[in-house]
Amino acid sequence: MKDVIIYTDGACSGNPGPGGWGAVMLYGKHRKEMCGSEENTTNNRMELKAAVEALKALKEPCKVLLHSDSAYMVNCFQQGWYKGWIKNGWKNSKKQPVENQDLWKELLALMETHDVQYIKVKGHADNELNNRCDELATGAIVRR
Repeated sequence: MKDVIIYTDGACSGNPGPGGWGAVMLYGKHRKEMCGSEENTTNNRMELKAAVEALKALKEPCKVLLHSDSAYMVNCFQQGWYKGWIKNGWKNSKKQPVENQDLWKELLALMETHDVQYIKVKGHADNELNNRCDELATGAIVRR
C-alpha cells in the first residue's frame, strides 16, 4: 500500500450556514489540493466531508495518516465512538440519532478500503498544512 498523508479542515459561516471544506494530500513528491462547499451545512459536516472527499480521491487502497483539527472526527475513531453507535442502531449515548450519519457511514465504508490513522492537530496554530486547509475551506465559502 502507498503511504499517503492527508490534512483536512472544514469551515462554516454561521452554524448552520454556508460551509466549505479543504484537503491537502501528499504522496512522495506529489501534492494535491481539493476544496468544495455546501449552501446550508454545519462545521462538523464540513470536517467530515473533507475527509470523505480526500479518501474518495485515492485511486487505490492506501495507508493514510489523516491529520485534522476536528476533535469530533478524530475522537470518534481514536476512542471508538462509532462502534457504540453501530451497536446501538446509530443512536448516541443519549439515545438520540447520531448526527451526520450519512457522512460517518461513507467514511467507515472508505476505511474498509484504506488503512486510515487519524491524528489530531491544533487548529489555527503553526501547522502550515492545517492552515492551508483552513484557507481552502474558508475560500470555498466565499466562492459560492
